[in-house]
Amino acid sequence: MSNKITIIGSGSVGATIAYTMTVTGLAAEINMIDINVEKSLGEALDIRQGTPFTPPVSIYAGTYEDAVGSDIVVITSGVARKPGQSRLELAQINVNIMKTIIPQISKYAPDAIYVIVANPVDILTYQFYKYSNIPGNHIIGSGTLLDTARLRARLAEYFGLNQQAVHAYVLGEHGDSSFVPWSLANVANIHIDKYKDSIMNKDKIIPDLNHDEIEDYIRKSGGKIIRRKGATFFAVAVSVTHLCKCILSGSESALSVSTLHEGEYGIDDVCLSTLTIVGRNGVESKLQAPLTDDEQAKLQHSAQCLKDVIAQIDFE
Repeated sequence: MSNKITIIGSGSVGATIAYTMTVTGLAAEINMIDINVEKSLGEALDIRQGTPFTPPVSIYAGTYEDAVGSDIVVITSGVARKPGQSRLELAQINVNIMKTIIPQISKYAPDAIYVIVANPVDILTYQFYKYSNIPGNHIIGSGTLLDTARLRARLAEYFGLNQQAVHAYVLGEHGDSSFVPWSLANVANIHIDKYKDSIMNKDKIIPDLNHDEIEDYIRKSGGKIIRRKGATFFAVAVSVTHLCKCILSGSESALSVSTLHEGEYGIDDVCLSTLTIVGRNGVESKLQAPLTDDEQAKLQHSAQCLKDVIAQIDFE
């Protein structure tokens, strides 16, 4: 397998994804495309000059024609979110940008698996489902994968544990209506609310877990980072690289990514994140995890929030 990846958009997110994929050795070939060709040329050259110390890779600034044979296409193009601006306020601007991308990339990479990263990711993933000719199982929005990473990192910090011992997810919209289904959260297979009482070392001080405080932290993390440094790109690059690794390896991993819902949880004709099995064919299967009535209501509320935005968008 060639492990060829095309990345559309060479801004902070796209360039950091390319860098992360290079350092981890995920791809043998990386094609970087941007309307600002000089930016792509500069980013590709900067990364390429470090490749004597990485696994072998060919990385270059290319064109849509160069996307032929891509296994994965990652789309990060769009206007960046400004301080104080919600992801959904970006909707029409970035939908218009996607209108120009879809016919060009789908012409040259019809068999690729598409990973949509640009925001608002759920709206743009929905647009790709509806207005490209790409098979539905080949379209995946990064969705709440980043939110899930933020959640697990915060919980691991909270409990003073290795991050990989924490299993919890953020579902719904990648935005303000997202939520944590706490009924599914566990630490070392112990329900997260019972973990503190299970620790035999009583000298280890762990504060009581405040669900609302944790969820508020997750929702506001992106905005805090943007205020402090202007953009978020490191954590999303690691998350997207992990998603692409799951695709290329065929490992069939359960991830919180955005896909089109067609009746799951009573939700139809909208893209948002629920648990999805991701593998070599893209979306291998959906998982309808058992949610409480309250959690299902939160998921349906999130879907309605997105539908309200979709109703106001001009996709044509």
